[in-house]
Amino acid sequence: MEIFDYEDIQLIPNKCVINSRSEADTTVELGGRRFKIPVVPANMATVINEELAKWLASHDYFYIMHRFAPETRRAFVESMHTANLFASISVGVKSSEYDFIDELAMNDCVPEYVTIDIAHGHADSVIEMIKHIKKVLPTSFVIAGNVATPAAVRDLENAGADATKVGVGPGKACITKIKTGFGTGGWQLAAVRWCAKAARKPIIADGGVRTNGDIAKSIRFGATMVMIGSMLAGHQESPGNVIKIDGKTYKQYYGSASETQKGEHKNVEGKQMLVPYRGHLADTLNEMQEDLQSSISYAGGRDLKAITKCDYVIVKNSIYNGD
Repeated sequence: MEIFDYEDIQLIPNKCVINSRSEADTTVELGGRRFKIPVVPANMATVINEELAKWLASHDYFYIMHRFAPETRRAFVESMHTANLFASISVGVKSSEYDFIDELAMNDCVPEYVTIDIAHGHADSVIEMIKHIKKVLPTSFVIAGNVATPAAVRDLENAGADATKVGVGPGKACITKIKTGFGTGGWQLAAVRWCAKAARKPIIADGGVRTNGDIAKSIRFGATMVMIGSMLAGHQESPGNVIKIDGKTYKQYYGSASETQKGEHKNVEGKQMLVPYRGHLADTLNEMQEDLQSSISYAGGRDLKAITKCDYVIVKNSIYNGD
């Protein structure tokens, strides 16, 4: 197996067949809905909140609401449905989560998407939760993760998952590889490729994306959707606190397994950090779409499928050293 990460890969251009990059179709289908771009903000407390979820859903972007205010999730689903928008929530695997899923079913409050979100998703606890959701909420599209291997993808798919989330510890605010010695940090893109080859259902690449070009690389190696955290955390609409240092503006960003999120120093695998303020989220999402349109034009096609067919070279960390 070839080992590489995003900065090690450059995609090779093909003959352009469109007259304008604006002709390129960046849309992607997931769970019966079509979205503008194959990007989903990370389901983290400093990246997504209810107000932002409503904006994203109403503008044809996919989202996954975080699970860190569990008592508000049913009201969130009801609020999204009242607004005629799709509901996409996260759950864990504790016994209380089974009660929550049952509560949703009993009240006919069915979210269109449910993401089982734990750090080590290749687990019996996740498999049991997948089975329970598919039994109690059979119409919900279940995303399960996070995983790092083809065996994990197969096990979760066989349990009933409709998509799997790939990435263990490659995120900017994640320190799993430092704390445990495990993870996909440094070879996340190769892990996406490895898992996608085994998958029969969609893969969501989660973590390690640092540039817009990394979105195209994720698509090339088999991702249907790309989850992005730090690059989407610093906006006006982002939930993180605004902090000014030496005249520069930043926003707070921390990992889901950080002490800040947990509220205690126990099994910490994430850290808190500051990310530069980036203005309005809509502008960044529009730029991501335009850059993907350019990627499609370089790939020699008219839609995202063209990117999956182009060749690549492994350049080993030279992408930023060409000057």
